[in-house]
Amino acid sequence: MKLIHTELSARQVFTSLMEAYITWIELAAYALGTIGAALLFLELFQDPNYVTYNENSDRYRLQISVDTVREYTSLGRIGTFLIALAFALLFLATMLDG
Repeated sequence: MKLIHTELSARQVFTSLMEAYITWIELAAYALGTIGAALLFLELFQDPNYVTYNENSDRYRLQISVDTVREYTSLGRIGTFLIALAFALLFLATMLDG
């Protein structure tokens, strides 16, 4: 088996490394965006704890206290943060690619 010896310039090595880094940044952004979207999906389909349903009378009852109602849970906040981070990483990858 004959080995072919090629010499790469520093610019070619740098370009290859940058392409690899950009690809990894894009893949990380896609993964974080997917996880964030799944968390946000779970946030939107949670049942509120202040609504109860009575099967006998076929009615809903609301017991709302200002102190206990939360507009968002940590799932939604983390999911939104991960989606924002994914967009920032994609923006960074686009800037590095140009």
